[in-house]
Order: sequence, then structure tokens, then C-alpha cells
Amino acid sequence: MGKAKIKIDKNLFERIKKYAGIAGYSSPEEFITHCLEKEVAKLDEAESEEEIKKKLQGLGYIS
Repeated sequence: MGKAKIKIDKNLFERIKKYAGIAGYSSPEEFITHCLEKEVAKLDEAESEEEIKKKLQGLGYIS
């Protein structure tokens, strides 16, 4: 599987490192990947673009 780079605010990344360690993840990247996979899985369940938009609104990602 290929990898992509993203930029994350330094303060947020420090919090991620803290929580990843507490939760027992091997790295902050593993923790981030797990969190994103869970959120995207919620969207994968949608059957239409409109349903995806409603889910994103419900999660607070779009208004």
C-alpha cells in the first residue's frame, strides 16, 4: 500500500502522540490511520451522495 503525506498542526500532532501512546498504538501514524479508517467507514455505509452529505453534516465536517 502506498503512503501519502499530510500536514497536521504541530499542537494537534503533540496531542495525537500523547493519546496514541496512552492507547498503546505503535506510532502516532498508526493511531491517525485507525481514526480515519473508522470515520471513513461511517461514510462508506451511505447509499447516496446526499446521505454522505448528511452524515458529514452530522459529524460536523460540513455545514
